[in-house]
Amino acid sequence: MLRELLSILRSNDPLGSMGADFARMLQITCEMTMSAGEMYFGQTSPTSDLRTLIYKQDVEVNKLERSIRKRVVAHLSLHANRMDLPYCLFLVGLVKDVERIGDYAKNIWDIANAGIDLSAAADVATLIKYRDRTSDMIGETARVFRERDVDAAHRMIQESDGVQDEYDAGVRELLAGETPEAPDAVARALLYRYLKRINAHAMNVLTSLVMPLHRLDFYDEKKADRV
Repeated sequence: MLRELLSILRSNDPLGSMGADFARMLQITCEMTMSAGEMYFGQTSPTSDLRTLIYKQDVEVNKLERSIRKRVVAHLSLHANRMDLPYCLFLVGLVKDVERIGDYAKNIWDIANAGIDLSAAADVATLIKYRDRTSDMIGETARVFRERDVDAAHRMIQESDGVQDEYDAGVRELLAGETPEAPDAVARALLYRYLKRINAHAMNVLTSLVMPLHRLDFYDEKKADRV
C-alpha cells in the first residue's frame, strides 16, 4: 500500500502536492514537541510570544490537515479517480495521527503554562531524556516515511513498544505514592500520558510502512510485510 501511495505523492498526479504538506506537518509537530518540552522543564520561559508561536504552529498543522482532506474529496469526486480510494483513505488516516501529535505537544505546553516547574526535580534528566527521545522519534519517522525505510520502521516500532511500557510504569509509580507532592505527580502523570500518545501516533505512521490498509495501527510482526 505505501509503495503505491508514495509513488503517487512523488508524481505530478494531483495528489502529489499532498506529500510535501504531510512532510511539513511532521516537521512542525516535531518542533512543537521539542519547544513544549523546553518550556516544561524550565529550559525556556513560557512567554506570551512562545505561546503565540506554538498555537500558530498548531493552527498551521490543522490547516494542512484540512487542506489535504479537501483535496482528497475533490480528487475522489471524479469518477476516473475512484481507483485511488484506498490510497486516499490511507493518507487521511495518517494526517489525523500527525495532527494529534501537535495537539499533545500543545497539551505539554499547557502544563508548563500552568506554573509547573520540574527543572530542579531529582529525575529531571530522565524526564528530559523521554522528551528528547520522543522528538527524535518524530523526526526519524519523517525520514523513514520519506525514504520508505521498512527495516527501520520495524526496528522503531519494536523499540517503541518498550517505550510505551516505560511511560505506563511511570504512571503506576505515581499511583503507588512514589512522589509526595501532588502538583508534581499530576504534571508527571500528564507528561507520561502525552508522550505515550505522541509515541503511539508516530507508531501509527510507521505501521503504514509494514501493514496493509485494513491493519493500520495494529502492528503484528508475523503479518508485517518485509518484501
